[in-house]
Parts: sequence; structure tokens; C-alpha cells
Amino acid sequence: MSDCCNPVGRPQDKKYDLVVVGGGSAGFSAAITAAEQGAEVAVIGAGTIGGTCVNVGCVPSKALIRVVESIHHANAAPMRFQGVEARARMADWGQVIAEKATLVSNLRQAKYADLLPLYDNVAYHEGRARIVENGVEADGKRFTADKILIATGTRPALPAIPGLPDVDALDSTAALDLTELPQSMIVLGGGYVGVELAQMFSRAGVNVTLVFRSRLLPAAEPEIGAALTDYLSSEGISIVGNLAYQSVRKTAEGGAALTILRNGVAETIVAERLLLATGRAPNVEDLGLIEAGVKQAPSGTIIVDDHMRTSAHGVYAAGDVTGRDQFVYMAAYGAKIAAKNALNGDSLRYDNSVMPAVVFSDPQVASVGLTEAQAIAAGYATRTSILPLENVPRALAARDTRGLIKLVADDRTRKLLGAHILAPEGADSIQTAAMALRCGLTIDDLAETIFPYLTTVEGLKLAAQTFDRDVKRLSCCAG
Repeated sequence: MSDCCNPVGRPQDKKYDLVVVGGGSAGFSAAITAAEQGAEVAVIGAGTIGGTCVNVGCVPSKALIRVVESIHHANAAPMRFQGVEARARMADWGQVIAEKATLVSNLRQAKYADLLPLYDNVAYHEGRARIVENGVEADGKRFTADKILIATGTRPALPAIPGLPDVDALDSTAALDLTELPQSMIVLGGGYVGVELAQMFSRAGVNVTLVFRSRLLPAAEPEIGAALTDYLSSEGISIVGNLAYQSVRKTAEGGAALTILRNGVAETIVAERLLLATGRAPNVEDLGLIEAGVKQAPSGTIIVDDHMRTSAHGVYAAGDVTGRDQFVYMAAYGAKIAAKNALNGDSLRYDNSVMPAVVFSDPQVASVGLTEAQAIAAGYATRTSILPLENVPRALAARDTRGLIKLVADDRTRKLLGAHILAPEGADSIQTAAMALRCGLTIDDLAETIFPYLTTVEGLKLAAQTFDRDVKRLSCCAG
């Protein structure tokens, strides 16, 4: 796609109200926000339109996770329910990948390419952009504007492990395009990408070893990370944490041999494929950031303030390239703030205090607000409640009590500070906690709110009651 909605006869000296560099979720959010305010906008994209989420991130990974969940749940059903016989297996991974590719293509077309003709005041140009005086230059074309928004996203980062360049390692993008499943795989990284992909490939039939430097999901509550470690192990995934990467080499069979140091002892793990899920690197090369006076963090991410302004006058940035809250909905939110500030004055602030975050493992990890450690660091005298899922009627009826709910509250005011859920349907429950935080509710407000019976979200009410009562002594719906 080239110069979509940018007629050939348009003069190149046209001045735009806003030039957006990046054609992904953040870039489109900014462009649409500006266009709806009547601004003339130029969007400069490099690579496949739509960016990470729809092409190589959220959409393809969650689609494949759903596929293997159906296999796992069928095989788990006879163990959970007496009188049930069921069995499922992966029959054709290549066909699964083809279906995923069709979904990605359709969403990319519907949610990105097809939107451009709907906005007469948005010009789209493909090319490598560079900030220059009074605007942006791409492939010899000048896009003049006083305001610029950088939303170029990130790509998988490569860890500094000796020997890695000699190994045919996969990143998350390549892994989601594999048309044939390997027999074995080492997954490096205990963050959400590593967790999701390790479980996905394991359920598809791959012998998976998940390795990481510290603990699983280090940003999550430790009780949740520990419980999820046990659940993944019970599914047959080998979990190896608290280690240092020493080296990696290619085996005679073409696989990978990873040598680690654990408790001062060297161990070698061998697998057919090595998957790297060790973070993201910002796409900032050749943007001319130094010359433009745009400051960057040591990682290369663009530094912005709460108004999404960079250190260069008139230049804003949003999305993953800033290193903030790398979720697609937060990228779109930040870009909307940036676009409005660029056009209307810098009155809006980025606020992630009630940002829900989800890991699409099974059971799912969902959180919002402060962890216990964060609350203590912020100076709160905290109270916590931890409710095992065996106390939630929905989990009992489903014969699946894997998980827990942890609430963090201010001991003085009883105001809710954070909610953390590990449950098969946790992702669909966290928004209730987010709304409670946004409205400044107390744990008493939650405990006294009417929740529908036999739902996972009812666990929030029970967890709130647990601060002062033993819910085991309550009848159904009591309290």
C-alpha cells in the first residue's frame, strides 16, 4: 500500500496540522482522533500496516491460545467430570496457522486499510520517516507540520547471550508463523509473552522448557506467580528459574543447547528450537531523534512526560516506543492524549493508575492498581485478603478451582488499592475491580455490592468479605 488517500496531485509543500510517524494501533488512534477534530493529518508507516497487535502480537497469539485451550479442556474433562468421555489432539497445525493468517488479514483490512478512505483529511504514505526541520521527510517527500507524533512501536529484543547469533532462534513473530511443530522447545523469558507461548506450544504437543532469570511473572503478586508455576508444571512444562544464561550453541542436529548457571552449577538444556521472549526493543533507528533533540532512555525508548511531550518542542510520542505500559489499549489511549494535546494545548495527562493488565495463560492472570509491595513502597499501611478459588461457587461448579484472588487495601481508610486475580475467567472479571478503583470504593463497598451468583466476578465480593469474615461460614449468596 502506498500513498493511500494521498492523491498524486497533492502539492508536497502542503502544511499539515499533525504528522504521525507509525501506522500501528497508536498511530491510527492519533490520526483518527485528530481527523475527527477537523485536522489535516499525514500518517507515515513503514512495514505492514496495523503494527504489532493485529499482525504479530495480540490477535494471532490469542487466536492460537484459544485453539489449544479447546484441546486441553477436552482432555481435562474426564478428570473433572464423572461420566464424561472426551479426547482431542492437534491434527494439522499448518491448517491452524492458515486460519490464523486469514483472521489477521481480515482484521488488518477492516480495522486499518479500509478506515483510511473514510477520512478525507488523512493522508497515508509508506516510507522510512526522519524528523527534519519543520516536519518529517520520507523517501524524499517532505511533510511539513509544526506538530509531530512518533508511534513507531517495538520489535522483539535479542538477549546478550554468547553464541546466540549462531543459533536459528525464534522470536515471538516467527514462532507464531511456524507451520510445523517442533518436538521440543526452550522458551526464554518468564514474562507474559514467555508464559503465554510456552503454555500454547505445550498444549499443542511440544515438549517445552520455560527458563527465566528470576521468578515467573516477576511484576505479579508472588502468590500468583508461585501458583501459576505449579499449574504449568502440572501440565508437563519444565520450569527452570533463578538462573543466569551462560551460553548457547547449535547442536549437531541443528537444534539449540542452552547452558545456564543455577546455584553456581552449570546445566545444559537441549531442544529442537529456541524461542526468545525476553523483551522488546524500540523502533527508533534513523528517525533523526538526536538531531531533533528528542531524549531517549538507555534502552532507546523515547522519554515523554505525562502530557506525552518529548524533550523537543512540538514532538510527541505514544505507544510502545515510549516503553510505557506495553498494551495495545494503552498505546491507543496515550496516542489519543498526545493528539489532543498537540492540537489543543497540553491540558490532558496520561493516567495509568487504573490500568487493567491481563496475561492470557490458563488460568488467566489479571490485575489492576497496586500490588502489596507497591502499596507499602508508596507509604500505605496495607491490609490484604487472599481468597483461594475453592471458595468461589463458580469454580466449584466448573470443577476447576485453580487460582486465587488477592485484594490490597488501605488499612486506615479501607479504600481498595489493588486487585489481582488468577482464575480461568479472570480477564473478564478485572474490569469490575478497575471501576471500583476508579470510583474510589472501599472493601466494604465491594463486600456490600450485589453480584450475580455462580460467576467468577463474585469472587471479588467474597475476597472483600474475607478481610473481616470467614466466607466458609456463609451460605450461598449470604452477606
